[in-house]
Amino acid sequence: MFVAQMSQFDFQTDCGQTDAMTPAPLAELPGRPCPIAAALELVGERWALLVVRELALGASRFTDIVAGTGAPRDRIAARLKALESAGVIARTPYREGPVRYEYRLTESGDALVPVLDALLDWGKRHAVATDDPDRQRRYRPMSEAKAKGSR
Repeated sequence: MFVAQMSQFDFQTDCGQTDAMTPAPLAELPGRPCPIAAALELVGERWALLVVRELALGASRFTDIVAGTGAPRDRIAARLKALESAGVIARTPYREGPVRYEYRLTESGDALVPVLDALLDWGKRHAVATDDPDRQRRYRPMSEAKAKGSR
């Protein structure tokens, strides 16, 4: 029985910590519960939004997502699993033995792209030092990158 379970184990995204993200009733949120607080419960963790960014930019495989975010592999594995359980991303196998998956944004994930565009704009204006040499670099909005990648 243990051997059968072991053969189903996905080393890319199955890990000890799941931090499953599921919608919660507003009344269960601490402080002043509102839809912003509920959204942050689902996708407010740094690596979660960076995973969504990487998928919007066209990355679809685990190693590319890890490289693009700069996060530890275990963190990305946990975020992918949690985002999938929340319905923000979907995964499909692209290789057997061992099984490897490709990831894509769902309709829910696609709806986060304008949020990333707003964070990009805000970040350029308020979070990057004025003397940063990369400040003037042209950063395409995520919606443009996603549209270009889906053609």
